[in-house]
Amino acid sequence: MKKFFISVVFIVLLTFTTFINSATAAKLDDNVRTLPLNEDKEVVLTIKEYTQGKREFTNVCSQCHVGGITKTNPDVSLDPETLALAYPARDNIEGLIDYMQNPTTYDGFIEISEFHPSIKSADIYPEMRNLTEDDLYAIAGYILVQPKVLGKQWGGGKIFR
Repeated sequence: MKKFFISVVFIVLLTFTTFINSATAAKLDDNVRTLPLNEDKEVVLTIKEYTQGKREFTNVCSQCHVGGITKTNPDVSLDPETLALAYPARDNIEGLIDYMQNPTTYDGFIEISEFHPSIKSADIYPEMRNLTEDDLYAIAGYILVQPKVLGKQWGGGKIFR
């Protein structure tokens, strides 16, 4: 009887997981995954890159940026409007990668790698040590897709608007 119960639970969970993954994939059509690479060019993030970005963001960034907020400074979130107003602008993949490599204050004047995890400060923040260029690209893509999927919920929209 115990084996039967375990089998039933496993089948239900497998079915549920398959259904949820299908629903998530449907939300992530090409339009949602089309993102600015820089000021002049757009790219389409693959599902694999999105999944990789989600995993890496969860492992490395979500301690301080869960849901796209910034716990240490709630006025600066990861929503598109806020990223666009940073200097240099962070509302594109290359801008976010640059920030993850060499973080600066919101106005761009002061380098803050000793306070914010980055590739430059991987000796202080070991979670950054194993991130590759592909990982940074995927994380940036994930950050830029989330507002399209979650709307104002990404970046604390319900809190600040």
